[in-house]
Amino acid sequence: MTEVQWRLPHGPRSAGRARALLRTQLAEWKVDGEVADTAALLLSELMSNAIQHARRPPGREIGVRLAQYDGRLRVEVADANSGGPVPRTAEADDEQGRGLAIVGALAVRWGCCPRRHGIGKATWAELLPPPLISPGASA
Repeated sequence: MTEVQWRLPHGPRSAGRARALLRTQLAEWKVDGEVADTAALLLSELMSNAIQHARRPPGREIGVRLAQYDGRLRVEVADANSGGPVPRTAEADDEQGRGLAIVGALAVRWGCCPRRHGIGKATWAELLPPPLISPGASA
């Protein structure tokens, strides 16, 4: 398994910072195109939920973890809210409430588990990057 982790302040600018860190890391891992775009969208949705719904006592940060293992790419966001995410059905004119539906539609699987360190939870989503094709192999 290969992984990286970041801790970001609990604030609206952290979503953009997390996406920039993800893009840099995926480029280093040579993951690009649709997979990188989907991973960035998943991270945006998970970060938005953490920023909007997590408790904000002083010193609390949002943890971001990106991992590759067993042919999967995992995007994970940890926050100080112990309550699990609750998918809902947004009405056509609702401006919010579609995040987990987007995560469910784009991820191979997603879920929630207790935060590794401290109070809260980690919400994660997994992708299956396309397999690498060997040079000379027919597609």
